[in-house]
Amino acid sequence: MRIEAFCPRGAGWDGVARAAQAAQAAGFDCFATPEIANDPFITMAIAGHATDRITLRTAIAVAFPRSPMTVAASSWELHHNTGGRFALGLGTQVKGHNERRFSVKWSKPRTRLREYVESLRAIWRCWKLGERLQYDGEFYQFSLMTPEFSPKTNDLAPIPVYTAAVRPRMLRLAGQVGDGVRLHGFATRKYLETVALPEIEAGLAESGRSRDAFEICGGGFIATGPDDASVARMLEFVRHRVAFYGSTRTYLPVFEAHGWEELGAKLHTMSKTGQWKQMPSEVPDDVVRAFTAVGRYDQLKGVVEERFGGLSDSIEIAVEAAGGEAARVAEVVSDLKTIETPFRAHAGW
Repeated sequence: MRIEAFCPRGAGWDGVARAAQAAQAAGFDCFATPEIANDPFITMAIAGHATDRITLRTAIAVAFPRSPMTVAASSWELHHNTGGRFALGLGTQVKGHNERRFSVKWSKPRTRLREYVESLRAIWRCWKLGERLQYDGEFYQFSLMTPEFSPKTNDLAPIPVYTAAVRPRMLRLAGQVGDGVRLHGFATRKYLETVALPEIEAGLAESGRSRDAFEICGGGFIATGPDDASVARMLEFVRHRVAFYGSTRTYLPVFEAHGWEELGAKLHTMSKTGQWKQMPSEVPDDVVRAFTAVGRYDQLKGVVEERFGGLSDSIEIAVEAAGGEAARVAEVVSDLKTIETPFRAHAGW
């Protein structure tokens, strides 16, 4: 199993560099950043410059406000300058954020994301293999690339592309066009087994690819720490996350898989009336634990294997990898990496 560390929110450039170095020293496989109040490509450039081994991932970058050409160039530069350590995670975000935060038209997100990934690969093949650039889609068309605007080629493997997915159609799309999928933390093992994995496998079958070349990332939360008190605090943090995401109708299918539609409706109503502080108390312990692998450091391998085993190839652990706990965290990471997973390696050019 591959173990990810996420960049602390609001770390600043020096903080990003320190966090990436600490994650690498602790043996984490990947250092990732979401796009929240930061530019993920700048964050990854800082992390890449500060490290020399750890894989770097956007998890995720919001796709539609950016042209595939600009994302192709940023990704190529990151991949080239880190010796092939960059992986691109892309997501659509929701309609409201696209239209009202980014001022981007919202239309056919599944078709558009498919074209986005296909056009990225067409651009990269042009730069790597010298193919003529020609991509003609409903949303994206690319047909001009001159030597002046082509970056320096390299001998590196292709840049892996991961698409974010929650609902069935996006899960199937990930299997059709992605090198991997970034599952949301708002997922239970039952949802992964009955909805996510069957859709991903169907998409892989349609694209003629095998599961061992496709990486599944995430699909739940982890509440851990050195002692029971730390675990309990983390579990309360997860309760807040479940309440927040559960109030969004986009994620209702996860609740539906368990017959928790009434809870989802109640949380949604409370969110509309601004009852954010009261919402977590509505989420019962059994619901929180369905979303979470729960255990101290000395219990973590067993609970992670039970919660994610056979499904996810990569998980995120939110721990402090530096300071007094660094050696202990390194032991935990090393132990978790021994868990067998289906993913082996991405396909080449």
